Amino acid sequence: MDDFDRFVENLQEEIFEDTRRAYGEAGFQRWRHPLYQGRMENANAQARVTGTCGDTMEIFLRFENDRVSAATYATDGCGASTVCGSFAAEMALGRNPDELADITGEAILQKIGRFPEEDEHCAYLAAATLQQALENYMRY
Repeated sequence: MDDFDRFVENLQEEIFEDTRRAYGEAGFQRWRHPLYQGRMENANAQARVTGTCGDTMEIFLRFENDRVSAATYATDGCGASTVCGSFAAEMALGRNPDELADITGEAILQKIGRFPEEDEHCAYLAAATLQQALENYMRY
């Protein structure tokens, strides 16, 4: 391994450790390996919201027997938006509309466990997008 490769490897490890400290273990793992990411074909509900930071989040929900059977998200935002969108989609699974209404930014932050204060707005963006998708579902 040459000096450049060692430099890159050490830099990557520093980034990982900084992110692990900031996001906690659950958030770090979701940052490294996002779940439920991507657009969904044949969704029963969908919403797209742009937050005050400029990040845009989309949430897609598929309902069966009035419960969320599949949920995905897409974002053009930062790693914090990815983590929050992933947890929002996970939290939606198996829930009925009344239970979906309980998924707030605070609930997403609690599920993650630890999150930088300056990135908490991403949890509120994910929750707002999920609530908009629910509203769109309830309209039809």
